[in-house]
Amino acid sequence: MPTFIAEREHRTVTDAHGVVVHYYVWAPGKPRGAVQIAHGVGEHALRYEALAQSLVTAGYVVYADDHRGHGQTGVEYWGGDLNKIGKLGVGGLRATQQNLLDLAELVRLDYPDLPFALIGHSWGSLMAQNLLNEGPVPWDAVVLTGTAYRTPLAMNGGDLNARHKHLGTTGAEWLSRDPAVSEAFAADPLTTDAKVLQLFGLRDGLRLYGTPKRVERPMPMLIMVGDDDPLGGEASAKKLADAYLQRGGLTDVELIVYEGARHEVFNETNQVEVRADLVAWLDDRLLAGS
Repeated sequence: MPTFIAEREHRTVTDAHGVVVHYYVWAPGKPRGAVQIAHGVGEHALRYEALAQSLVTAGYVVYADDHRGHGQTGVEYWGGDLNKIGKLGVGGLRATQQNLLDLAELVRLDYPDLPFALIGHSWGSLMAQNLLNEGPVPWDAVVLTGTAYRTPLAMNGGDLNARHKHLGTTGAEWLSRDPAVSEAFAADPLTTDAKVLQLFGLRDGLRLYGTPKRVERPMPMLIMVGDDDPLGGEASAKKLADAYLQRGGLTDVELIVYEGARHEVFNETNQVEVRADLVAWLDDRLLAGS
């Protein structure tokens, strides 16, 4: 675990639809850079506490929201009905993506001069790809983890736990080789199965498909996946990296594939290595020469 423990601040902002979005801030005394974390389907921002603490220890201020229908945002929106956790509510996926931009604007207001990166995991990485396709984004670098090339043949839209279900009884064995991760996920009242079509509906579920277009503001990109990730894995991630280098027009795309790792590389048995790789990449791309 990180040696420096930063106090976490819990804040809220109300969006254009009147939805109260809960977000969290971890800050070092004098940050050198800023990082925004976008979590996956059926989970919430506080599952990234260890990652946030590592980033703070490395000198980064960290912002992470509970997306629409998720975490404390979902608890408040659905009036405490945990059976509805994961359902997006008014505005759906498009409003959720706008919330990522809204939070980025708050980061820029708080720290206008810091280099700024987005880390999008799983669903967060798919929304990041949509935003990159739609126009200029506020980030100086993008990290995609547990991600995939977003076509039906390269991204699994079915039972993500199918090939790991014999390993346990939680239904979340696909997340990590560490059984404590799936057990904690199953016990968390604010998590739910990542069944996108059931949670989001067909229209928003289909909006998660797409392929890279030319990125308006080129930036460095890091893709980190496990080769045993059922969402896409190594082949899908390589296809994605190639697409950003070719159609996307990016010139700096690095792909790291972790042997044996499953979907949540930041919760894997080699998570210390993964976090170290991330910090080294951020330092090199954001802070070099500063």
